Amino acid sequence: MTTILYEHPLNERIRSYLKLEQLFAQANDCLACGIKTSQGIFFNSLFAIIDTLERNDIRGDLIKDLEKLEQNLIVWSQSPKVDVTALEQNLKHTVALVCKLRNPRPKWWQLKDDKFLATVKQRFAIQGGNSSFDLPQLHFWLNRPESLQQENIARWLELLDQIKYALTLILKFIRLRSEFSLINTDSGFYQDSGEGILLLRIKVDQQAQYYPTVSGNKFRYSIRFMLPCAESGRRYSNQATKFELAKC
Repeated sequence: MTTILYEHPLNERIRSYLKLEQLFAQANDCLACGIKTSQGIFFNSLFAIIDTLERNDIRGDLIKDLEKLEQNLIVWSQSPKVDVTALEQNLKHTVALVCKLRNPRPKWWQLKDDKFLATVKQRFAIQGGNSSFDLPQLHFWLNRPESLQQENIARWLELLDQIKYALTLILKFIRLRSEFSLINTDSGFYQDSGEGILLLRIKVDQQAQYYPTVSGNKFRYSIRFMLPCAESGRRYSNQATKFELAKC
């Protein structure tokens, strides 16, 4: 059965992590499409990453989560069933990332000092401000040799690698905290305690005509399934509903 996976965070820290993960994915996907045709998505994603890192203490949160992961990996190493090779690799990676992220001036800060990016970012903040006549500097760059563009892009993204790798590692272990269980409801509504849960992962059959909306926090959450509606945009589903849920 082919399914659609929905994820919903139950605290602001995980919400920021998921937003950054999606922005990184968008920025990297643009490289396969060609920067000339995907410049808007690429630069909007890059600038959104920079703004998110600047406004929030993402680095501090990542360090704390990596330190917790390091402690857990040490505990798990005592289990006779553990894959020692995989555990040692993850532990080594975790320790290295913590050391790099503790640098008082993170690498990504260099992106703020880049004069070209600063000029482009200022115009991208204005709706429709990235037209060629508003940004001749960007238009010039887009017509430079592709090898030069790729070199610039690789350098910009490399400055974000530490953040990206830390996010990937932390989210991987959060998602591994729980396996999926089959849930059946009679009314298209489900609720439960959110205690100890960071992330909800919901799988729905791709052929199903409904989709989940989630509200809640670390104490309690509810999942309400919705149906598309031409008149109002969406409406509540009151039909019997089957889905898979992982409480991570």
